[in-house]
Amino acid sequence: MDKEKNIFKLIRTIELFSNESMLTWSRSFQRSVGISSILVLQELRQKGAQKQTELASTLGYTPGAMTNIASKLINEAYAIRKYDTGDRRVIRLEITEKGLQLLEDAQQKGSEIRKEMFEVLSEEEVSQFLAIQEKLLRHIESKPK
Repeated sequence: MDKEKNIFKLIRTIELFSNESMLTWSRSFQRSVGISSILVLQELRQKGAQKQTELASTLGYTPGAMTNIASKLINEAYAIRKYDTGDRRVIRLEITEKGLQLLEDAQQKGSEIRKEMFEVLSEEEVSQFLAIQEKLLRHIESKPK
């Protein structure tokens, strides 16, 4: 097979693996949230309270999708709306203790699933796979943004 065909096949396999990984996690994580909500909560945990427009831009969601995600998180008490003391028109989304616990539970479940998925690989294969992923990541990160 030529390199171009192999690269296409590799990309498609990565997509399928990624999709199957997310579906496996979603089926096994018995909570009322999906991957999008978890990504928003992770962003809030890492960077603190943010405006929904900032979150949408950072995570690549439309404003409408972000509004739906935020509403679900607030309704489930995983996040709250926080009004800016200097300008009450500015509203930020902030993670709650319940949201932090949800993230902990989601990460634990994700860790279990990844362990199961990768147990089929030998130690050498894991090292090779890691080296390849790190090389690809360095390449992507070196590109101008």
